[in-house]
Amino acid sequence: MTMHLMSPAYTTTSTRRRKVKLTKANIAKWETELRKYNKLMKRMGSAKLTLEEYIDKVHGKIKPKKVFKPYEPDTSVYVRDADHRDRYPSLGDGFGPRGAVAAPKERNEYTGTLIKGIATMHKSNAVPITDGEQAKEIARMRR
Repeated sequence: MTMHLMSPAYTTTSTRRRKVKLTKANIAKWETELRKYNKLMKRMGSAKLTLEEYIDKVHGKIKPKKVFKPYEPDTSVYVRDADHRDRYPSLGDGFGPRGAVAAPKERNEYTGTLIKGIATMHKSNAVPITDGEQAKEIARMRR
């Protein structure tokens, strides 16, 4: 019989929790970790823990209680200073008394004298033809 067909009672993985040994080295290590943890909690505005509470928390004996805080929207409203608009006037649409921001680009127009026609090269590849030599070259091309 293979292992995956056997019941969980036959597993080799132990799932029980081990007892925590309170040695001097472990206590010293937890004290330094507790100082760092309390420093972080103070920065975040949360409560500090004692050494016994911290040891229980690290080993999963107690879980933090979640406290419900109702949402309180910020009531302060930002208002821009009035003299800001006087010091830095708006440019507007760019065509006011201060002139245009940039000159408009000239439009490209095709006059119709350069391109003689359009040829199809490979399959549906349209190619512009400017003179008779190009037309002859494309006509001589094979597939």
